[in-house]
Amino acid sequence: MKIGIVIYSNDPETVWNAYRFANFALKQGDEVKVFLLGKGVECESLSDERFNVREQMEDFVEHGGKIYACGTCLKIRDSSPELCPISTMKDMYEIVRESDRVLTF
Repeated sequence: MKIGIVIYSNDPETVWNAYRFANFALKQGDEVKVFLLGKGVECESLSDERFNVREQMEDFVEHGGKIYACGTCLKIRDSSPELCPISTMKDMYEIVRESDRVLTF
């Protein structure tokens, strides 16, 4: 199955759970793509001792998951991602269009 995940949150627990699910789905053999939108583009820099978001993200990428980050949202925050390419609404559209299921966090 192809799963698309849109992360719009910068809440550490929410983002951590989104990536936990994404990692689980990868291990089940699914293709998973994540699009970071709005506050979601801040997830690489989230720091919480209970919810290690960065570790989940790195595990996701290591196991073949793809992450895309909204370029406009990054520009507003004067930020640039390390784990994913800067992307556009066209990329998010393609993820939604090609996915069998889309989840939002």
